[in-house]
Amino acid sequence: MIERYTNPEMGNIWTLQHEFEVMLDVEIAACEAMAELGEIPKEAAVNIREKAHFELDRVKEIEKETNHDIIAFLTNVAEYVGDDSKYIHKGLTSSDVKDTALGIMMKKSAELIIDDLKKFREVLKRRAAEFKHTVCIGRTHGIHAEPMTFGLKLALWMNEVDRNIERVEHAKKIVSVGKLSGAVGTYSNINPKIEELVCKKLGITPSPLATQVIQRDRHAEYMTTLAIVASSFEKFATEIRNLQRTDIREAEEYFSPGQKGSSAMPHKRNPITCERIAGMARLVRGNALASMENISLWHERDISHSSVERVILPDSTINVDYCIKKFTNIIDKLLVYPEAMLENLNKTGGLIFSQRILIALVSKGVLREDAYKWVQRNAMKRWLAKEDFKTNISKDEDVVRYLSQDEIDECFKVDYFLRHVDMIMARFGL
Repeated sequence: MIERYTNPEMGNIWTLQHEFEVMLDVEIAACEAMAELGEIPKEAAVNIREKAHFELDRVKEIEKETNHDIIAFLTNVAEYVGDDSKYIHKGLTSSDVKDTALGIMMKKSAELIIDDLKKFREVLKRRAAEFKHTVCIGRTHGIHAEPMTFGLKLALWMNEVDRNIERVEHAKKIVSVGKLSGAVGTYSNINPKIEELVCKKLGITPSPLATQVIQRDRHAEYMTTLAIVASSFEKFATEIRNLQRTDIREAEEYFSPGQKGSSAMPHKRNPITCERIAGMARLVRGNALASMENISLWHERDISHSSVERVILPDSTINVDYCIKKFTNIIDKLLVYPEAMLENLNKTGGLIFSQRILIALVSKGVLREDAYKWVQRNAMKRWLAKEDFKTNISKDEDVVRYLSQDEIDECFKVDYFLRHVDMIMARFGL
C-alpha cells in the first residue's frame, strides 16, 4: 500500500524488516524447543538467543546470489551466530518459518483492526444517542418512504459493526496458526512436540495437518472477511455522500478551516474522504478474489500464492485499518442538520403518510384494493400536479365516507411512526 494510505502501526507489521524479525523469533523458539527436548545442547540455544541477528541489506545482497530469500536470511544469521548456527532451521523447511511468521503477522493485523472497529463503535454509539430522536425521512429506492430518526440510521451501522467484529475475531482465530512439520507436513525430520512448544510460546495454534504450507483457505477467509468489513464502510460512506448532496444536505463531512473543495470552484464542499473510502473498498474486494485463487496449489505446494500474498495481505489490512480510522473521524465530526431533515421530510406535502390513510381505511372495513386505489389517486395528484395531498384526501368522497376529519388529521402525525424508537434503541444500550 502506498504511504499516503498507511498508518505506521499497521504498516510496520508488513515491512520486510519486521517479517524477518518474526521469522527469527520462530527460528530461535524452535532451537529453544529442541534444547528443552534434549535434541541440541542447551548452551547452543542460549548462544543462538544472544547472537542471532541479521542486517536487511546483507540479506538482500546474499539473495542476489542465492535467489532464495529464506536461505539468504539464514546465511546472514549464521554469520552472527557462528558454529552453533548448524542447529538453526534443523529439520525445517522454508514454509515452516515463513508461514508461521505469517500467521503471527496476520494475527497482529487482525488485532489492530478489531481495536479500530471497537473504537469506531464507541463513536457511533455516542452519536446515535445524540440523534436518537432527530426525525428524518427514510428513503427506499432513493424516494421518500416514511419518517425515522437519524439515530436509528447510526444504530443500524453499530449493529453491523458488531457483526464485523465477530467476523474478524473468528478470522483471526482461523489464521493464527503455525506449522513446523517439514517438507510435506509429515514431521519426517522434526519432533512434532517442537511445533507445539513453538506455537505456544508465540501465541498461536499448531495447524492439525499441513502440507509444506498452511492451507490457503485460512488466508482466504481472512481476506474475504476484510472485504465484507470494507464493503460495510463503503455502504456507510455512500450514505454520507448521498446525504451531503446539495439537494439533500442533511449531513456532511467536517470541512476544516483552510480546506479547499475545488481548484476551480471556491464554493465546493465535497465528500472527498467518503469517496476515497468507497474507492478503496474496491481494492479489498479485488484482493479477496485473488486470495481465493490462491487456495488451489499443485499437490503439496507450489509457490504461485507467494507473490500474490506479498501484495494483498499488506494492502488489504493497511487499507481497512486506514479506512476505519478515517471514517471514525468523519462520524466523530460529522455535521448534521436537523432543520434540513425536517424540511426534506415535508417536501412531498404529506405523501409520506399515505400508508396511514390506507390502513385507517382498511381498519374501517374497506377492501385493501379499493383503499389503495383511493389513496393512490390523491397521491398522484400531488406528484404530478402539486396539489395538496391532505386537502384532497379530506374532500375525497370515498375516503370521507369512512374517515372523519379528526381521524384523517391523526394519520398525518409524525410521532406515530416513531413510537417504537426507544424500544429499538434500547436493544443497543441507547
